[in-house]
Amino acid sequence: MAKEGAERAEETEQMIEKEGGKEAAEGGAAGSLRAGDAKEMRAVVLSAFGGLNKLRVSKKAMPEPQEGELKIRVKACGLNFIDLMVRQGNIDNPPKTPLVPGFECSGIVEALGDSVKGFEIGDRVMAFVNYNAWAEVVCTPVEFVYKIPDDMSFSEAAAFPMNFVTAYMMLFEVANLREGMSVLVHSAGGGVGQAVAQLCSTIPNVTVFGTASSFKHEAIKNSVTHLFDRNADYVQEVKRISTDGVDIVLDCLCGENTGKGLSLLKPLGTYILYGSSNMVTGETKSFFSFAKSWWQVEKVNPIKLYEENKVIAGFSLLNLLFKQNRGGLIKGVMDKLLNLYNNKKIKPVVDSLWALEEVKEAMQRIHDRGNIGKLILDVEKAPTPLVS
Repeated sequence: MAKEGAERAEETEQMIEKEGGKEAAEGGAAGSLRAGDAKEMRAVVLSAFGGLNKLRVSKKAMPEPQEGELKIRVKACGLNFIDLMVRQGNIDNPPKTPLVPGFECSGIVEALGDSVKGFEIGDRVMAFVNYNAWAEVVCTPVEFVYKIPDDMSFSEAAAFPMNFVTAYMMLFEVANLREGMSVLVHSAGGGVGQAVAQLCSTIPNVTVFGTASSFKHEAIKNSVTHLFDRNADYVQEVKRISTDGVDIVLDCLCGENTGKGLSLLKPLGTYILYGSSNMVTGETKSFFSFAKSWWQVEKVNPIKLYEENKVIAGFSLLNLLFKQNRGGLIKGVMDKLLNLYNNKKIKPVVDSLWALEEVKEAMQRIHDRGNIGKLILDVEKAPTPLVS
């Protein structure tokens, strides 16, 4: 941390000098040219929806903060399964291409827009971004930005917001997790799965059932109570251990797992859908996979829910933030999560670090479900040379 603190101080001094030089040069032609030369940045650009070949690192104009925004010099970016679905165009109302993907990052505050309070140049921060996170510089509204604890690294900070806020909201805001309850979480080795396991451990006597690829079991076996192979008949395995089923099901798979999850719910149990990774079977969007997953989803009869005392819910953090204007609610959740982090109750699990130029390889690792925890794009990392 001493090294990181020294780097932070040096960067802050450089930024202050840069701002001072810019002000002194205002109105001068030479000053304008120098400013123009410095206003390009590297960014991952998605040229069109499709396969990995649609991604490239390009130079783009550097953004400047508008009123109420912070400009952040990015150190690390989070890579999530939703980014893979965005690349394929496998989401509702995708934006137009070309675009810069990415929804979360960490870095250093480089400039403040008008009316911004509570932050200073040089602050270490993590942030939600409505696209454009995979770049050297981003601008985002101040309500989506949070200060990083002193002992949290930039890579950990980039792994924190999406995974832990999603896990916390589902467990405590939607499903009302309490002492003695039981939870089934799919993809237990992923970023959200590991966040769920850690948050469940903060409540006494919570039983966590997890599914994951068998090669991950040794690494994550201590994070959950009962672990099953993702291809096994987990319904029978869960019922063998808990005849009545579970109180909460967290489903990021969809398809046939929806019906299975509902069948496992105890009375007053809650099923939450927060993803649909079963729709991703190849490098590009597959209408067959989409149709198959849709067809496999058990059609929910409200009368049946009423008779069985079951709750079915959905959760999308990005919609909550950027379409439904619940930034204030999320800030309250982040405050609670950072308190848990500072008390050493939770800690982001980082799978691996990748250079921006290695984004295709990183995305393939997520596609192959090879990660344990979060993949991070390290903006300052040089690509790893290929070995002959």
